[in-house]
Amino acid sequence: MKVAVLLATGFEEAEALFTTNILRRAEIKTDLVTINDKKEVVGAHDMKIVADKIFDDSIYDYDMIVLPGGLPGATNLRDDERVIKAVQYFNDNDKYIGAICAAPIVLKKAGIIKGKKVTSYPGFEDELEGAEYLQDKVVKDGKLITARGPAITMDFAYSIVEMLGYDSSLLKEGMLYNMLMKTK
Repeated sequence: MKVAVLLATGFEEAEALFTTNILRRAEIKTDLVTINDKKEVVGAHDMKIVADKIFDDSIYDYDMIVLPGGLPGATNLRDDERVIKAVQYFNDNDKYIGAICAAPIVLKKAGIIKGKKVTSYPGFEDELEGAEYLQDKVVKDGKLITARGPAITMDFAYSIVEMLGYDSSLLKEGMLYNMLMKTK
């Protein structure tokens, strides 16, 4: 399996980097791919990140694309026709697609959420017209997975690991995630 996490100026650093970290820990080949014309990209909180790759036609070789939120990162992804074309291709070819926080607006523009179960950061519900909107932390519908926002990133990433057919239980234990889930 190969996953591309797409980065645009203004991306939510926590969502992009922690998702990538967890997928790599699960030994899933994961690349940070920027839609900009240089590898350095600045996130929503002024963190400069160096992507692994610059977006090109090799995007179609991946098994999954993940769209982090953040503003204006999500709108920059939504407004890039190459990204829209890639999302449509992944949908039409039964590949995996993930979007968290504000990024489901990209899925809406690509025309792939009609009748599908989705979630997003609170306040984006009206922009996802035609979908079955749920307020769950993480929502899966076939090979589409969406999540609410930064605090949900670990749940989102572990759900992707499971969706791709890997067992995340040892990973959760090793990262002490299970401690988070325990109540006092």
